[in-house]
Amino acid sequence: MIIVTARVPKRRLLAGGITALCCCAVVAAALLATLGGRAVAASAEVKHIRTNDDRLAYLGGLGWQVSSQPIATEELLIPEEFDDSYAGYLKLQEDQGFDLGRYRGKRIKRYTYQLTNYPAQDEPVQIALLIYKNKVVGGQIQSSSGSFLHGLTLPGQEGQDTPDASPAPSATAPVFGMLV
Repeated sequence: MIIVTARVPKRRLLAGGITALCCCAVVAAALLATLGGRAVAASAEVKHIRTNDDRLAYLGGLGWQVSSQPIATEELLIPEEFDDSYAGYLKLQEDQGFDLGRYRGKRIKRYTYQLTNYPAQDEPVQIALLIYKNKVVGGQIQSSSGSFLHGLTLPGQEGQDTPDASPAPSATAPVFGMLV
């Protein structure tokens, strides 16, 4: 039997223990943020969306099949101040992890695509992405007639129900200032 002994100074032992505790704290915080947060698959911090292919890949990652080209591309101006008419729309974006308040007074682009795999819907359905400096900052799914509007996730996922035929008035999309 061989016995090996080593002398470890208390400072090194204490530093190693503190390092191990810090690593455990970081892992625990990450787990709490992931499990306890309101993050959804469509949430913010989606960067490097530069091209149409990037937008199509992002939408495909959410489970959507869309037209190969946008049916509308618009440059919009987010207002400096939001009045009450924006409350429902801002809540919709917030529930997805987006914060449009950070983009007050900024020019963004809205790319609207025709959805081809929206479940159980007779009328055309569109999906719109709001992009600021190659980053997804918002988005929604809506019927062409305006009969419903909801977040970017598939109905039935992430607590999302199939949309009603008549949404609450506060959930309708506000009209941002369009720049052409």
